[in-house]
Amino acid sequence: MSYTIIKVLITSLLIVAIAELSKRSSLIGALLASLPLTSVLAMFWLYIDTHDAGRVADLATGIFWLVLPSLVFFVSLPLLLKTGLNFYLSMVLALSATVGCYFIMILILKYCGVKL
Repeated sequence: MSYTIIKVLITSLLIVAIAELSKRSSLIGALLASLPLTSVLAMFWLYIDTHDAGRVADLATGIFWLVLPSLVFFVSLPLLLKTGLNFYLSMVLALSATVGCYFIMILILKYCGVKL
């Protein structure tokens, strides 16, 4: 149980640090947020928990394929905000578009024989 608490604390501190740094510099915040830090942490936690490099490789492959539809969020949110839409509505629309793209990507990968 204490190991899980340590994982949550480290991961939470990372996210809070990025949010706080973003207040001072959007460039530094964006740079840190764009790094695959949460993915790397997830891979470390998975490997430490299972000692299974194959599962880590599967996770990395899944992340690769699912990063592509996630980019829709980072394109659509600024566009929606710049049109003057309310922040919360823009967020809901951008997230909805992203979820839709995830479903489409999963269907395409399944059709092409890529197992996630």
